[in-house]
Amino acid sequence: MIINDQMIDDIALGATVLGTGGGGDPYSGALMAKVAIANAVKPVELIALEQVEDDWMVVPSSMMGAPTVSIEKINSTSQMTVAFEAMEKALGQSIQATFPIEVGGFNSLIPILVAAQKGIPVIDCDAMGRAFPESQMVTFYLDGLPSAPNTMADEKGNVVTLYPIDGVWSERFARPITEQMGGSSSICDYPMRGKALKSSALNATLSKAQKIGEAIRMANDAGKSGVEAVLNIVGGYRILTGKIVDIERNTSGGFATGCVTIEQLAKQASSNAIDIAYVHFQNELLVAHGGDSSEDLSDTTLLACTPDLISILDHETGHPITTEQLRYGQRVDLIAYPCDEKWRTEKGIEVVGPNYFGYPVAYQPIELLYQMYTCNDGLEA
Repeated sequence: MIINDQMIDDIALGATVLGTGGGGDPYSGALMAKVAIANAVKPVELIALEQVEDDWMVVPSSMMGAPTVSIEKINSTSQMTVAFEAMEKALGQSIQATFPIEVGGFNSLIPILVAAQKGIPVIDCDAMGRAFPESQMVTFYLDGLPSAPNTMADEKGNVVTLYPIDGVWSERFARPITEQMGGSSSICDYPMRGKALKSSALNATLSKAQKIGEAIRMANDAGKSGVEAVLNIVGGYRILTGKIVDIERNTSGGFATGCVTIEQLAKQASSNAIDIAYVHFQNELLVAHGGDSSEDLSDTTLLACTPDLISILDHETGHPITTEQLRYGQRVDLIAYPCDEKWRTEKGIEVVGPNYFGYPVAYQPIELLYQMYTCNDGLEA
């Protein structure tokens, strides 16, 4: 399938939903991707995972850093290719295809830029099925695949090559380097053969993002609910329709962290319906809970948590709102939906569950939580 402008717009929109607030600014990413395919030496093809040959060398392309940085520091169109070519140099061979490490906003579109400049295809897969904030939070790490080598670049032309022993050490080394690069860097990691990719990656996630984006677009054109269109595809739950009444956000350590408070717009049918929700984030939305304050987090107030996906959508359009774009007064729908089963394994919960991020609650699937806090009534699935 040849990638065109409409596909880019739909992928950008849908991937930002799946990005759970992270993954970077989709608007600038879409513009850059469109310019890249317009200037490409040949059409950029999106290929299915099963089309990848076992002996191909494949490498993901992505950006690292706090999403808030991209508001003031626009990413360079060439720095990703610099990191990619540094990876080819480190491997001593050409790379046959690329793909996103995560499905989220800007990062879903980075591989299109690289593919356009290198004349290679983009693979319809990723390693998260959503966006997560740290390098080891990928299915490749769960499956014990090596992270090294890692190659990083900034817009000035600086290049760093790392050989960490695993994804955890990749994160420890790459994050402070990203800070020195101005809070944003391009990175390639987890080089592997096609056979390993096909056994570990999450399949058809870019197609899923495209389907979500297309559904939102079509709902808006028809005057229907974009939020409902999203819920129908992801199998999700509307936790709350409300207004953002407070936002706390900090950028440090290479992350955008904080909490957004959403107050219900109108009393819903059930007496157990949620009046107010607090949503904590570290680049991505990680935990949503009720209670009397943002600090009143316990198993009894929990509404949804990582690794399940939490998204904040514009109430009128269904368009996703990234964490750096959250503002006081926005009318929004807070939704949550199930993650891939790989993240619900014991190791998956250990790597990306709420305890890892310091939240004092045990992971509970959104299906169970929704049933508990609504008593099977009140909120619409």
